[in-house]
This record gives sequence, structure tokens and C-alpha cells, in this order.
Amino acid sequence: MRQELYVQENSDGINSYKSYIKKKVIVAVLILLLVIALSIIALNVGSASLDMHQVFLSILGRGTDVSKVVIWRIRLPRIIGAIVAGAGLAVAGCVMQNNLRNPLASPSTLGISNASAFGANIAIVLLGAGSIRSTTADAVIIDNPYIVTLSAFLCSIIAMIVILMLAKSKGFSPESIVLAGVALSSLFTAGTTLIQYFADDVQVAAAVFWTFGDLGRLAWTEVIIMTIVITLSLIYFMLKRWDYNALDSGEEASKSLGVNVEKVRLGGMLVSSIVTAVSVSFLGIIGFVGLISPQIIRRIIGGDHRFLIPISALMGSLLLLFSDTLARTLIAPVILPVGAITSFLGAPLFLYLLLKGVKNR
Repeated sequence: MRQELYVQENSDGINSYKSYIKKKVIVAVLILLLVIALSIIALNVGSASLDMHQVFLSILGRGTDVSKVVIWRIRLPRIIGAIVAGAGLAVAGCVMQNNLRNPLASPSTLGISNASAFGANIAIVLLGAGSIRSTTADAVIIDNPYIVTLSAFLCSIIAMIVILMLAKSKGFSPESIVLAGVALSSLFTAGTTLIQYFADDVQVAAAVFWTFGDLGRLAWTEVIIMTIVITLSLIYFMLKRWDYNALDSGEEASKSLGVNVEKVRLGGMLVSSIVTAVSVSFLGIIGFVGLISPQIIRRIIGGDHRFLIPISALMGSLLLLFSDTLARTLIAPVILPVGAITSFLGAPLFLYLLLKGVKNR
């Protein structure tokens, strides 16, 4: 009798676990299909009127010279860049929220994006990387995007190092990291304001243009660099998935399970910051993708990082690709800044999380 009960309980447990896994797999497959469908739509929409047949021929290398340029040099890098950068920002936000035990933690709220903007302003204003064309359409340009990208990346890395050093000196508590990020964000914003105050009109316009966030800046070189960095980061995060699950139970419980909490946090924040620095230095400021993507998925499938990390990556890809497609088509041929679209989507959820936090006190 006892053996039968044991077998029955075992069977119920297995069925329950299968159901638990099945829900997450279904969510992942649905989001992946949406990303694929949206990618196909994005390939077929834009200022250049190409039908599906022309797009297909161009992908195979058999289209006209114009269609091949539109597909291979403009649309494909933009679409793949949106998928890769969205995944990277979302996973960076997911890991930051876990490491800091704060649902409002993300690349855009810890000062890294502001540091990138400061670096870009240094390059554009002080190093003369911004100028103006003689035409009225699309007049403001970045003369040397490589200097701007390098400067933005270096400032992001400096901000990351300072935050980690300050946090380390205070015992590496989550509160110290958040406070350090807020302080540095304010400092870099003040520096950006001062630089723009003494700049001329063209330089200010170029600096503001950079901060909008634009996937149209991507070429295949940038896409490849981002793909390599973000792929390696995803592998690292997945290797640490059990440690992140342990951190959700609290520091004491994690230590009792043999997790080196400070080391896990240091590694997670370091890799997350590198992902953010690479993405923002190439694309400009794209806010809230790292905040809202993991929060949406967490509410659908729960906090198991074995599934939360990869599905958050898919959600980030979907969100950024959707935002960019919307930015390109909403009032075409004018292309809106994708950073503005993501902020419109992210700000309401940010306020919701703040209100929910207040009510839970």
C-alpha cells in the first residue's frame, strides 16, 4: 500500500514538473515565432517599396542593385542588430535585478547609459566629431562615428569600474550599488549639460541626435561585434543560472547553499555592464528595454533563471524589433528615434512598479 502511494506521489510530481516546463517552453516558442514573423515584416516595410518577391531575391543575391543595397546594407543589419541588442539589454537588466534584488534595476537606471552619453558629448563637442550638411534634410551628422563610439564605450567602462569599486568598498551590498549608480548618473548628466552649454548650435544638435538611439547606425562590423559579446555573455549567465536562483532566496540562504554571493554579484554586474556599454556605444541611449522585458517575463513564467534568462532575451529582441519597426513606419518616410518609442513603452511600467512598491510597504 505504501509503495503504491509512493509511486502515485512520484507520478504526480513528475506530471506537475512536466506541466511546469511545458508552460515555459510554450511561452518561449510563441515569442520566438513572433520575433521571426516581425523580422519578415520588418524586411518588407520601409521607405523603399519592395515586395516580398524582390526581398526574397535580394536575400539570395539575385535582386536588383538597389534592392540588394536596401536589404543587405540597411534593413538586415538593422533587424539583426535590434534582435541582438534587445536580447543583450534585456538579459543585462534581468541579471542586475537579480543581483541587486531590486525590480527597478536596469542598465538605464544605474548610470551606464548616462556615462555613454557623456563620452559621446566629449567626442562630438571637444573632439569635433559633429557637423552639419548643406542640405536641410538630415542636416546634422556625426563626422567620425568611431571616435564617438570609442569615447562612449570608455566612459561606460569607467562608470562601471567606479560603481563596482564603490560597491566593493561598502561590502558589495545591493543598496550601495544602486546609490553609486544614481550618484554617477547625476554626475555624468551634469557633465553632459556643461559640455553642451559651451558648445555651438551644430555640436549640440549632433550630441542630442546621438542620444536619441538609432539602429540605422549599424553596419555588419558593429553587428558582428555585438553578437560575439552578447552571445558570450548569455553563455556566462546561463552557466550561473543556479546561483541566480539561489540569490532569489536571500543572501543567507545562498551562502548556506555554498554560493559565493559577492563573487557572483561582481561577475554578474561586470558582464552586464560590458553588454550595456557595447550596445549603448553603438546605438545611443535605448531606455527601458532592460527594465520591462524581464519584468514582463517574470510575471508570466516566474523567477526560475533557467528559463527567465533566455526568454527575457527573446522578449527584449521582440520589444526592440517592434519599437524599431514602429519607428520606421509610423510616419514614414520620417524615421522616429527608437529610444523614444521604447521609453514610451517602458515609462508606464516603471511608474507601475514604483506604485506597487509603495503599496507593499
